[in-house]
Amino acid sequence: MNFELFIARRIHFSKERGDSRRVTPPAVRIAVAGIALGVAMMILSVAIVVGFKQEVRNKMVGFGSHIRVSNFDSNSSYETAPIFVGDSLKSLLSTLSGIRHVETFATKPGILKTETDFQGVVLKGVDVEYDWTFFRKHLKEGELFSIDTGKVTNDVLISQQLADMLRLRCGDSFHAYFVQDEVRARKFRICGIYDTGFTDYDKLFVLTDIKHIRRLNGWEADAVSGLELQVDDYDDLDEVAAAVDDRLLNRRDRKGNIFYVRSIKELNPMIFSWLDVLDLNVAVILVLMMAVSGFTMISGLLIIILERTNMIGILKALGQQDRSLRRVFLYISAFLIGKGMLWGNIIGLALCWIQSFFRPLSLDPSVYYLDAVPIHLTPGSWLLINLGASVVSLLMMLAPSYLITKISPAKTIRFE
Repeated sequence: MNFELFIARRIHFSKERGDSRRVTPPAVRIAVAGIALGVAMMILSVAIVVGFKQEVRNKMVGFGSHIRVSNFDSNSSYETAPIFVGDSLKSLLSTLSGIRHVETFATKPGILKTETDFQGVVLKGVDVEYDWTFFRKHLKEGELFSIDTGKVTNDVLISQQLADMLRLRCGDSFHAYFVQDEVRARKFRICGIYDTGFTDYDKLFVLTDIKHIRRLNGWEADAVSGLELQVDDYDDLDEVAAAVDDRLLNRRDRKGNIFYVRSIKELNPMIFSWLDVLDLNVAVILVLMMAVSGFTMISGLLIIILERTNMIGILKALGQQDRSLRRVFLYISAFLIGKGMLWGNIIGLALCWIQSFFRPLSLDPSVYYLDAVPIHLTPGSWLLINLGASVVSLLMMLAPSYLITKISPAKTIRFE
């Protein structure tokens, strides 16, 4: 039998039954509560920040893909200079490692006008190969329009925010006006309404057939504003973007235009820099929670040691070594840390589950780009939190356990 573990279990479980003459039980409860609170807060912090970053990132990618290839001469507006894209270029990019999907697009700023209201928007023209996964997920009413290679469709997809602002519904028609050398107008019919909660983009983009943009700009059949590339793994985005840039560095389209490759991070640096700052916030929270939990456990362990001073002196007098006695109290610490982590996981995971399914904590979409606090906790993150918390807590117990080496058997046997 493991002597140290046997003694630790007797001490720990005897305190579980309670002893009103000692102060250990409330001290132990406080220590366990500190561990539980710390673990629960760490789980919530990681789940919320990871969920927030993932939701915002996914919406940015949904509106603009991971990588964009455009004309080097284009400015930062949505009135773009075209590039001329053939099947050979799309096939070349599709074969690059890490590229999942390639599609063309074109944009054109305009003004939507009804009998009573008007609103500036950007028409985004898409082609037959467009990936509708993102907008299909956020479709609230109606259906997605289909694109025919030989026929132009007047159906468009608009956001719920635009529909509310302009008092439009599915099936309604409206006119869009485009300012060029002369004002040109087009009539469109709403076939579907989407709502991503990404306010800045929802009130801006209207999806339509790319052939409308080509006709308005007088472009040829292979002219587009750019190519949108989706990658297999977001973590490899920088490497894949660099590979695409290298492949297109010395390549030109059929009219000699230079290709300009940018990732979604480069297209929206302010938003992604803001998301990166959140990692620092999580790190600070994790350190603070571990420190609070650890110092609470240190206090509890010191109280347990002081109350067991008489026992420690007797065991030392019988020949028990300091290292063995320290191991006894480290076992006790492990029991308490394990109990605190169990309750912390129950509380933290329960709160994550409640927020995921019932969403009681809401947000202002105009500020946070989301309508509720998002939750995303992977098994790997959960495991790292628990391993990190348990290892750090046990390491912090080493220092107070050295108090045992200062206890003298001759003095402590008479200690009460």
